[in-house]
Amino acid sequence: MKTLHGQVALVTGGSRGLGLAVVEALHARGAKVAVLARDTTALRELESRFAITALPGDATDPRVADDALRRVRPSVLVLNAGATPLVAPLDQQTWESFSAPWNTDVKASFHWVQAALRLPLAAGSRVLLSSSGAAVSGSPLSGGYAGAKRTIWLMAGYANAVAKAQGLDVRFQAVVPRQIVGATALGRAAAEGYARHHGKTTQEFLAGFGAPLEPRAYAEHVVTLLTDSEHEGATALGIHSGTGIEVLQ
Repeated sequence: MKTLHGQVALVTGGSRGLGLAVVEALHARGAKVAVLARDTTALRELESRFAITALPGDATDPRVADDALRRVRPSVLVLNAGATPLVAPLDQQTWESFSAPWNTDVKASFHWVQAALRLPLAAGSRVLLSSSGAAVSGSPLSGGYAGAKRTIWLMAGYANAVAKAQGLDVRFQAVVPRQIVGATALGRAAAEGYARHHGKTTQEFLAGFGAPLEPRAYAEHVVTLLTDSEHEGATALGIHSGTGIEVLQ
């Protein structure tokens, strides 16, 4: 995919945080962008800013996934919708809080990946699944978040195997931010919780990752991995402010 100009992109959870930054970057490259989110007010604001196609809905609903893909027919699908985990140690979690990332992040990814394979998306399409550095190193204050994000990473590989077996030219890739993005609500909550746990200020804790990874910079990396053939074949790609994009095994 040499250019995003004229490509049709669909971003789930694209009304805030990293998803919104990706929407802005895709739009700036001339893509025709559709955004699926539950926040109808935020979707209306996006419509007025970018003339995006607004798709109100719950990303975890398989009917929503199927209907959206049939309506939009994207060549770029960015699965960004997810829950904000409760920041607390294991003994202070409930099963509901612990499993929230599974019932949102994993469930949504599962249904959208299935819909992309079954439709299927057009040849040459790219599907990006949002994982996390927690999938590599764990996240003891985030309940089931790390395991959920690792499963999403694995799911990208499983989907590629199915696509290959069925002769589909559709590529599934996990995008793995390797540091907490403190500028988003989810990242800020995580950073504040870990900072308290380690007896540090939030700024001190985030400084341990090196230079901050801003949402706009993250989105620019996403655009690069979509348009640079060097990254086309990887199943998982890490993003870090210091090292940029790296292929993960």
